[in-house]
Amino acid sequence: MTDDPTPHLSSLVRDRIARPSPIRQIMKMAERKNIVGMGLDPEEVISFGGGWVDHPAPEGFREAYREVASDPELFHRSGAYSATLGSMECREQIARFEEELFGVTNLGPEHVAVGAGSTQLTLDLIRTLIDPGDPVMVLDPTYANYEGQIGLAVPGSPLIRLPVVDPESWSYLPDTDPEQVLDRFHRLWDEHRPRLVLFSAPDNPTGQIVPDSLADAMRERSARDGAWLVVDFAYKCQTYRSPPKYFGWSPADHPHFVAVHSNSKWARGLGRRLGWIEAAPEVVEALERIQQCTILCPDSLSQMAMARYLERAIPDGSLREYVEEAREGYRRAAQVTVEAVEEHLGLRCLEPAGGLYTVMELGEDAEAFVPEALEATGVLVVPGAGFGPSLEQGVRISFGPHVRRPDRIREGMERLGRWMATARTGAPS
Repeated sequence: MTDDPTPHLSSLVRDRIARPSPIRQIMKMAERKNIVGMGLDPEEVISFGGGWVDHPAPEGFREAYREVASDPELFHRSGAYSATLGSMECREQIARFEEELFGVTNLGPEHVAVGAGSTQLTLDLIRTLIDPGDPVMVLDPTYANYEGQIGLAVPGSPLIRLPVVDPESWSYLPDTDPEQVLDRFHRLWDEHRPRLVLFSAPDNPTGQIVPDSLADAMRERSARDGAWLVVDFAYKCQTYRSPPKYFGWSPADHPHFVAVHSNSKWARGLGRRLGWIEAAPEVVEALERIQQCTILCPDSLSQMAMARYLERAIPDGSLREYVEEAREGYRRAAQVTVEAVEEHLGLRCLEPAGGLYTVMELGEDAEAFVPEALEATGVLVVPGAGFGPSLEQGVRISFGPHVRRPDRIREGMERLGRWMATARTGAPS
């Protein structure tokens, strides 16, 4: 018998392939080929699966790109490598952005590292902060991509899940029973001693915001025990009420705290990949060594455009005006979604406090429900199990792609409600 000469993929990648991301699964379900194969008209499908925004980018930002692209010398410069951590001009303007919108003080360019979006930065940051096998605490439910990123960055690191949604009452426990959540947090901490705590605010998938009391407890335990607290602020500008105090935390004051940011959501730059972290200078310097091996440097053109835009938009007030107008659009879309769920489905969902999402209770296996609903109604939602055990009988609804078409939100819920009421045994009437 001869050895098999076929080359094999790494065990790390094989493990990830065996456990596909629910995000990737839902994107494949929404592909045009799959939709047509179901006998559906792709133009008639209403998808609540996508986690993207659809408000226009700032006009001043677009103008900044145009200025760089139309000037031969500037465009030539945009083709050069920037520093691995990003240009000093861009990092300085990011610090001003944070102070202007959220009151983050004592933040300088030495606290900022620019990267190719929050997804890359989160993966590289995990590599930077902890070792394989170190426990990581997340919420239950939590952003579905975190599990895969942790598995790739630090193989063997167990996920410690802190429940924040009660499947029985379909409530957000940090608001309805904060003492229970705090007690469970401390018990899980004492038992597992996590080296990193990671959550998003506003949250994906629930649309909720971790209150100051829980964030304070996480920061205090992290600082005391030499661990890290990382907050993913991808939806920070889509916050519908007064933001909690930790939205203004600076790593200059809390060196165990790291903030992750993205241009994807606030400026509708999903395909123009740019993000940044805010961290203590030693973390920024350590991340530089990782980024030298992953992206080498962030996109120079996008950095030039962002620095130019912010330099003008902060003092003239147009940045704040833009963010507030966009935020109001998503607040209205969230309200339409909650009202449509109540009117057409009569099911429980969480009222969003920010972001692009809510989660809705089904009372049945969501993995089976989602493809059946898509084929019957042309409406796509995301099964909740990929976000955590608490959502096994729930789905995530993303209203972000429909912020300019609230009628599509109403129509989608009406289709689901009509089908569930008339065509499914045991469904609500």
